[in-house]
Amino acid sequence: MALERTLAILKPDCVRKNLQGEVIARIQKAGFRILGMKMTRLTPATAGAFYAVHKGRPFYDGLVEFMASGPCVPIALEKENAVSDFRTLIGATDPKDAAPGTIRKLYADNKGENIVHGSDSPENGRIEVSFFFPEEEIAANR
Repeated sequence: MALERTLAILKPDCVRKNLQGEVIARIQKAGFRILGMKMTRLTPATAGAFYAVHKGRPFYDGLVEFMASGPCVPIALEKENAVSDFRTLIGATDPKDAAPGTIRKLYADNKGENIVHGSDSPENGRIEVSFFFPEEEIAANR
């Protein structure tokens, strides 16, 4: 099986609760390789561009506002079957529906503030990683 890339974003609620280390440790223990990581603060325009696929949906404006509400930590990850494995690790979008032991079940408060973003397909994983990390930054960390 080929290596895949996926993007994790430790969302503003994760940073506000100072859970970055806990979540990163779980990611690494699950066998993911970190290719790039940085703390940043999204503007409403940047958050809107990143989540443009959701524009027009009822939750879009709230999501953009939340993602611009404080610092976040985008992380480029690599692993065989990365997208599926990461989505299993983080759990369902709504923490009350997430499996026991998943990141969202352990740390998230609700569906809107659910600690972490994860890419939903290998294609989106590549697109989302490149949104935050130019290939030369990834290559410099190999």
